Amino acid sequence: MDLTAVALLVSLISVSLSADNAGSKARSCADVRQFYSGKGFTLNGVPQSEISGEHLRICPQGYTCCTSAMEETLSNLSRREFEGLVREAGRSIQASLNAQYRTFDTYFLELLNGSERWLEEAFLAALGDLYRPNAGVFRDLYADLRRYYSGSSLNLEEVLDEFWMRLLERLLKASDPETASLLSDDFLECASKQTETLRPFGDAPRELKTKLVRAFIAARAFIQGLNVAGEIVRKVSQVPLSLECNRAIMKLVYCPHCRGLGSVKPCVNYCKNVMKGCLANQADLDTEWQSLIETMLQVASSFGSEPSMDTVIYSIPVRISEAVLAMQENMEIYTSKVFKACGDRGEEGTPSSISEEPKKKASTVTALEYKPSPKSAARLEVQVTDVSSKLKEMQFYWIQLPSALCSGKTASSTSSDKCWNGITKAGYLPEVMGDGLANQINNPEVELDITKPDRTIRQQIMLLKIMSNRLKNALNGNDVDFQDTSDDFSGSGSGMCADHLCVRGRPPVFGPKTDRPKLYASGPENKRVKGSGNQIQPSVILLVPLLTTLLLRR
Repeated sequence: MDLTAVALLVSLISVSLSADNAGSKARSCADVRQFYSGKGFTLNGVPQSEISGEHLRICPQGYTCCTSAMEETLSNLSRREFEGLVREAGRSIQASLNAQYRTFDTYFLELLNGSERWLEEAFLAALGDLYRPNAGVFRDLYADLRRYYSGSSLNLEEVLDEFWMRLLERLLKASDPETASLLSDDFLECASKQTETLRPFGDAPRELKTKLVRAFIAARAFIQGLNVAGEIVRKVSQVPLSLECNRAIMKLVYCPHCRGLGSVKPCVNYCKNVMKGCLANQADLDTEWQSLIETMLQVASSFGSEPSMDTVIYSIPVRISEAVLAMQENMEIYTSKVFKACGDRGEEGTPSSISEEPKKKASTVTALEYKPSPKSAARLEVQVTDVSSKLKEMQFYWIQLPSALCSGKTASSTSSDKCWNGITKAGYLPEVMGDGLANQINNPEVELDITKPDRTIRQQIMLLKIMSNRLKNALNGNDVDFQDTSDDFSGSGSGMCADHLCVRGRPPVFGPKTDRPKLYASGPENKRVKGSGNQIQPSVILLVPLLTTLLLRR
């Protein structure tokens, strides 16, 4: 081929390419202008037709309808929308956790209030005016139980021991009102120390402590778990987007518009790689998050095990009535042993007349009895079933989030070869990365330094471990100090009790009493508690309409 023919061929190719480029340049930017204006941005500087894209820093540098200013504006918009989308997804989980917190808290306090109400009604009916001035010792017990459940740093076993000692002191004074004022503090302290060997209340204190402490430890840890889980979701959902992730989201969401492919959906595997890269640190919560949820499910299941939670709480009046009965039946034997061990003198130099002659035996009480009704058992079952189903729905939240963000109308089907792959309209070949930061080393869409995990998220992972450990101890009836590493919690306890709830007042004196009429053996009336009602479903399926409205408004 001579030089003339070569020159002619080159000339023809150049003319053909020029014609193609001229045709490309001639394409209108009307769709992009309409989209851009719909986002609320001014059209000043927006091209009427495509221009050369050498100025672009994120999107592919072909012919484009986007200027540098437009690319930066859309990049900032994609960051705000994506961060808003993650926060909104987190809020749905928080709302579910908060709803479960309120429902369980209402149910538990209803049980506790019902137990106290039953005790007061029974003792008031039996003792009348003699109970009213002495009611404080029982009310303070229930007040301490509420404070403990709410997160106050009380030792529950010590609370119960103190209650029995105060009750013993009042009963001793009530056994002979005429000489009650002669009993010295030293004598009463000595008498209290004899309880372990003399057991004036029989087996009631031990039986109550064994079951009540375990039930309250589990309930308190469970309510703390719901609270801590919600705080963790809130904090993790507010972690800002990295610069590399911002570029990847912009390329995924708005670069198709700059290329004139605004109607083309992202390839689903391309979308997943972007999301897995951007949410890699969040996915690292998965192991400890699942551990927390699984342990909370075990604790929730324990509420229905025999003896069930409602039976334990309503056993408080039962055990107290049994204790008073045992004390009254053995008062003479007990007092004689106490006087032998502690001396028979009250105030110094004043002989006590208590031990001088047998006293008239006081009227005995009748022990209360609680029989759980089918309605009560059904209510508890509803509570356990409801909270368990909601927890199970969110168990895999952190690793399901990337796929949820790419589901529905957001991305094209896996088999499509006519989707946006980050460069043009075609198929997407790279494989989908695994979950978590360590699996992103070869992510083709998001550049990440896997040696530098996010500090905030690492702190939340540690908090998950601490809370899971507390719940596991609660399953065994062990109460451990809960040291919270987050900024919103401090000190021991759950951090949930206000100052006025964490301060214990001294129980008022339980004054002398005379002969008691019998207590009637009847159980409390079962009253309905409002259920969870319209609770928010936390399933990640909720993310699909969010993504449709936020991510695809392009």
